[in-house]
Amino acid sequence: MIKAFLTDNIKEAAPYVDSRVLDYLSQGRTETFEGFDGYYLFAFDWYDVFSSNNELSKITVYCNAENILFFCDEQRTLDMVSSAVTMDQTENDVLYRFFLTLLREDIDDLDRLEADITDAEDMALSGTDSGTDMKDYLEKIILFRKELIRRKRYYEQLTDIFENLKIDDEKILSHEARRHFAILQSRAEKLCSIVMNLRDYVTQMREAYQAQVDIEQNQLMKFFTVITALFLPLTLLVGWYGMNFSNMPELTWKYGYASIIVLSILICTGMIAWFKKKKWF
Repeated sequence: MIKAFLTDNIKEAAPYVDSRVLDYLSQGRTETFEGFDGYYLFAFDWYDVFSSNNELSKITVYCNAENILFFCDEQRTLDMVSSAVTMDQTENDVLYRFFLTLLREDIDDLDRLEADITDAEDMALSGTDSGTDMKDYLEKIILFRKELIRRKRYYEQLTDIFENLKIDDEKILSHEARRHFAILQSRAEKLCSIVMNLRDYVTQMREAYQAQVDIEQNQLMKFFTVITALFLPLTLLVGWYGMNFSNMPELTWKYGYASIIVLSILICTGMIAWFKKKKWF
């Protein structure tokens, strides 16, 4: 028997499952994979890669030699399971087909995600996206990291489930089904590996962003340092002639004021030329 239920309506599964199993399922403590005498219980957080709704939805599966029951937290998840599972499939085949449906287009979707990450990096480096400043770039990096963390957890859960079904300690599945789950395990591991590579890529983007911020701060500090150095000689002149000694000849010289102005201009011009020669300005 192959059936799908909402978790809120778990009592509807009473004709197919022992009451102790239903009590255990109702507590919501099912681990990623648990093997019992004659049946398996496993659960994973389904992540719909094609939906704008990024919320995870838990799917719990009860499997023995006669029955495969799906328990879904949400109606959208129940609809997905119902469309992926058909009644004409055999018990040994239904799980493989179900998980195959879940993973069918994930590689293509990860390729699209990689393209989005690359485009975001290119636009940030080239500055061609006038609506995206460095703050927006950082927000994109954070969103990419969250997305990849969710996918990493999703594929790790599936890998664990496939590995246990491949081993099949309770001998519920056929040899062909175990071989199928070995294939699915390899695919899930590949998807997880791609996600890890993308996460490393995003980490490098964040490091590049931080390096760019540091460069901008260094340039700003360099500018203020040059300005400060430029006005230091003028500050010395102000302090020098602010002493108001009565015997300072420049105070009574008729060209003293104009000379100080010319001297200040020459000092500023000379220092600017020197800074440019040293490529400090």
